[in-house]
Amino acid sequence: MFRKSALIAATALTVFALPSFADNHMEDAAAPVLSEVIAADIRTDDAARDVYRHPLETLEFFGITPDMKLGEYSPGGGWYTRILAPYVAETGTYVGVNADVDRYMAGSDADRIASAKKFPETFPANVAEWTGIPAENIMAYEIDEPPEAELGTLDAMLVFRALHGLSSREMVDSLIDDTWDLLKPGGIVGVVQHRAPEDAPRDYAQGGNGYLKQSEVIAIFESEGFELIDTSEVNANAKDPANHEGGVWTLPPTLRFGDENKAEYEAIGESDRMTLLFKKPEE
Repeated sequence: MFRKSALIAATALTVFALPSFADNHMEDAAAPVLSEVIAADIRTDDAARDVYRHPLETLEFFGITPDMKLGEYSPGGGWYTRILAPYVAETGTYVGVNADVDRYMAGSDADRIASAKKFPETFPANVAEWTGIPAENIMAYEIDEPPEAELGTLDAMLVFRALHGLSSREMVDSLIDDTWDLLKPGGIVGVVQHRAPEDAPRDYAQGGNGYLKQSEVIAIFESEGFELIDTSEVNANAKDPANHEGGVWTLPPTLRFGDENKAEYEAIGESDRMTLLFKKPEE
């Protein structure tokens, strides 16, 4: 961490502002409108979750623009991909960034690991099927195995509801280190994560139940050299006590316990979430 510590010391008196990508912005009046992308027909099956996930407000808070080279970490089934990839398709670049499969899936069946390792080949085809964007226009790689030419090229990395799995595997620091290497100077990291109360028992809020403490997430990013730019309550849910026996998966959309207390959990909705914006300092 020497290079990051030295950078922090050198910039300790600098006041960081929300990163600007004005030099790269499109002046074309036909640039995609985020609200229209979110309203597109390809999201018909996803839109029911918008009331909990607030994609328009979240991406506006992060400052995402259609000309960015944008990484999405662990895109899974593509809920956010079906917004992000079309939004940047014409003037930017979408990059699907998978976890370090060998570490994340250590101990799993060899066939499952081999299948997951094919992500750089299979994910672009999935995005093409979801969105109609040609697969050759979609980049994909494991976060620990990017092409060397991709280092220092991302304007932003977005991490949606993924830190808990990394925390329970003691992999958050490696995510942050690898993200640092992928970002341009001044690049941003947007985080949305299930949030535990600050007074939650430590053994509950370490990722195995899906929840993490906001103060601890901020602390680890800052310890790795990132600057916290802002926080938002756009994805907060005061109805969620964040203490469920079945963890965050007790709530929708998973509903771990099926019909048992289903109405109660549906009335809560999805989890309480922190929304955090970090910046890699300018060099």
